[in-house]
Amino acid sequence: QVQLVESGGGLVQPGGSLRLSCAASGISFSVFAVAWYRQAPGKQRELVAVITSGGSTNYADSVKGRFTISRDNAKSTVYLQMNSLKPEETAVYYCTGYNGLGYWGQGTQVTVSS
Repeated sequence: QVQLVESGGGLVQPGGSLRLSCAASGISFSVFAVAWYRQAPGKQRELVAVITSGGSTNYADSVKGRFTISRDNAKSTVYLQMNSLKPEETAVYYCTGYNGLGYWGQGTQVTVSS
């Protein structure tokens, strides 16, 4: 009964910051690789950031230097710190996990607007 639950989305002004959380249950979290995707209406789903079970990270070029993905294995939680947000980054943000099988959370809405 693996579950991934995203939280932390909301409305933020351009240039503002948000921290998203992805809480996992029903798995051995320490061996779970996690990625954040985002999807805006009418657009293709985009990979934003990934963190492996070993803690290495990768980012989309568009978010490098502004976003940080991290994990707290003791809390079975992955975070995405998003700084200097842009209106075009308005989207539903999804947490995904992989440990041999793939899992998706329900998504959390991020709206960047004045």
